[in-house]
Amino acid sequence: MTAHNDQPITTPPRAPSPVHGFGTLAVHAGAPHDAVTGAVIESISLSTTFQQTAVGKPVGLYEYSRSSNPNRDNFETMVAALEHAKYALAFSSGSATTANILQSLAAGSHVISVSDVYGGTHRYFTQVAKAHGVKVTFTPEIEVDIREHITEATKLVWIETPSNPTLRLVDIRAVATAAHEHGILVVVDNTFLSPYVQNPLDHGADIVVHSVTKYINGHSDVVMGVAAFNSDDLHKRLSFLQNAIGAIPSAFDSWLAHRGAKTLHLRAREATTNATAVAKALEASPNVISVNYPGLDSHPHREIALKQHRNGMGGGMLSFRIRGGHAAAERFCQLTKIFTLAESLGGVESLVEVPSSMTHAGIPKDQREAVGVFDDLVRVSCGVEDAADLVQDALQALDRAVAESAKLGNGVNGASNGV
Repeated sequence: MTAHNDQPITTPPRAPSPVHGFGTLAVHAGAPHDAVTGAVIESISLSTTFQQTAVGKPVGLYEYSRSSNPNRDNFETMVAALEHAKYALAFSSGSATTANILQSLAAGSHVISVSDVYGGTHRYFTQVAKAHGVKVTFTPEIEVDIREHITEATKLVWIETPSNPTLRLVDIRAVATAAHEHGILVVVDNTFLSPYVQNPLDHGADIVVHSVTKYINGHSDVVMGVAAFNSDDLHKRLSFLQNAIGAIPSAFDSWLAHRGAKTLHLRAREATTNATAVAKALEASPNVISVNYPGLDSHPHREIALKQHRNGMGGGMLSFRIRGGHAAAERFCQLTKIFTLAESLGGVESLVEVPSSMTHAGIPKDQREAVGVFDDLVRVSCGVEDAADLVQDALQALDRAVAESAKLGNGVNGASNGV
């Protein structure tokens, strides 16, 4: 629905509660059997255009694949089911999803965002959105001060929970309640958890977005994005932009992502098990300054996780600050044998990276450190390998990296920049 400032809006009603459980929906939603051949897995529809029986009268539902495609439609149906949404729209990347939503705002609009967002989102907000007249205000404590930042021009609130890469949590219901009092829509980036662990629409959000590249696809072989929501008006506006801008995924990518999502519940559970084991091992090590993981009782927002996450799960992502500064952080990532040094997350393989030099390098240092992204911070994406192997790999790399750093005289006292 259209947001008008100071005109309260109600949260759009969620789609009917699913009859089946998550795993059943992941396997079967949007996956009809072929009526002609009986194939239980859909074919890849590579055709860009579709026959018409008369002018303006296509044989079936499809005319041109930028506007709609059978594989994309089936994928969107599945995501809508998993996110308890009425609609879902797929895009060519997570960043394209962000761009389409921001493009729906008029010039002069104002957005309030959490401070520690994905580097690509920060780049879009500060460089691209700004260029077409949309102003973004960043705040590290959005539940506390959202009302202080609302202006007559505020149209959207943007949340990442957990945030990237510090794993801070936001109480979605609290923010949605405050925003809706003023007719402001709330978007939640749910990439770090996936629909299996958290369903933001159930907590009052208007739109939930994902980088499908990550957990939903889960195999590091597709770049895609998706948005899900319940509002008919949002569907009208965003589907128009999806077609008009044309940042849509290919039929093959849609097919691959749909296939990957069929095992999302299995992968998300295993990733959580692994991340919990690694986080506990790191937290117990004297070579670690602090661990950010919402599955730990020590996490400052653990109560939010218990309220918003399935069974209080922490998900597969964590980050930690290593003693020895930036040099130790870099060396840790080079010394792991199972964890791969690479950007991205959410795949079956475990990854490590240093945000200050990689995913968040484009954010000025003072802004990074203000939200906890120090040079000694390491981000970890746990895959589905055996937990014991991941713990052993992390600890051996940790001990070696800190020892080598100490020999070089870096961070001997355990302090790093900004501490």
